Amino acid sequence: MFDIAIRLLEKITSYGYKAYMVGGYPRDLYLKRTYTDIDICTDATPMELHQIFSEVVTTNSEYGTVTIVFEKNKFEITTFRKEFKYKDYRRPEKIEYVNTLEEDIKRRDFTINTLCIDKDGNQLDLIGAKQDLDNKLIRTVTNPKISLKDDALRILRAIRFATTLNFTLEPKLKTYIRKYGHLLKKISKDRKKEELDLIFSSPNKAYGIELLNSLKLSDYLEIPNLKKAKITPSMIVTWSQLDALDKYNFNAIEKESIRKINEVKDKDLLDNHILYNYGLYICTMAAELNGIDKQKINEKYATIPIKRRLDIAITPVEICQLLNKEAGSFLKRVLTDLENKILNGNLNNNKEDLTQYIINNYKEA
Repeated sequence: MFDIAIRLLEKITSYGYKAYMVGGYPRDLYLKRTYTDIDICTDATPMELHQIFSEVVTTNSEYGTVTIVFEKNKFEITTFRKEFKYKDYRRPEKIEYVNTLEEDIKRRDFTINTLCIDKDGNQLDLIGAKQDLDNKLIRTVTNPKISLKDDALRILRAIRFATTLNFTLEPKLKTYIRKYGHLLKKISKDRKKEELDLIFSSPNKAYGIELLNSLKLSDYLEIPNLKKAKITPSMIVTWSQLDALDKYNFNAIEKESIRKINEVKDKDLLDNHILYNYGLYICTMAAELNGIDKQKINEKYATIPIKRRLDIAITPVEICQLLNKEAGSFLKRVLTDLENKILNGNLNNNKEDLTQYIINNYKEA
């Protein structure tokens, strides 16, 4: 990916423009971490980028951003810009294109995200990014009093970077996070959830949650239960403890998982019926919450005689033929009875035994 990005920079600069890799990729390359997305900044405008590249996927000219496909890879390219007067504590009301990287760097969030790479692979450090990376410090590019009021999402981004990189927040930044934490109420639920998902899915989440609580942000985020949440490996188990289904926008799978984890968490997770009805994933998530060894759940699940209704050794069609009946509501009653008997160990799951049981119990005289 690095070589492709270098060729992309060479193409842009061959037209007389300046262009650099910026943001997460140069940062993580310096830290010897893996990072896949590569963002590009340039003095070429969106219109000029349209003239250079044939495959332009999207253009957000309001913010000077173009997404292009180059050698089968997507790159987001943003024109050097200044930003003026932020609206809704998130987005600038006005931008102005500028000609230099130095001006563009000033609008960015944290110093650690200002390291750049040019077409020759050289690192450009204009405001001390390497020093802060070496010192493991999260520091805003501008005064945090201004930076956080301009874009309140930076409050959560600071904690996310501190969590995922295991860095420390600069003392002045911590002061203003406490002071302006209430501005998180102004940020969209979707953007807040994106950042919280990254914090809650980090192996270092205990540190992130401690920061959220110590900086008194959980109430502003409408997740006061975070103060007593148990630290577990899985993001969805963290969310299941926060009573947040009506406060954030979860997808259908997340909603169902959270609901079922909370349903089953106080039940016997080694019971055949519980394992059958809730499935291995939900039961292992609930085990995580209860401090139960997930290996025990896996071993027990492997022993249950059926994992789903389709595993029953006689089909609904065969039951109808056996009873000489058209399909109807009675089938649900019969299949539920078979499920229970099999799971209880009272009936073997083979066609001969199931057939005899159905004849004995459901065949009309």
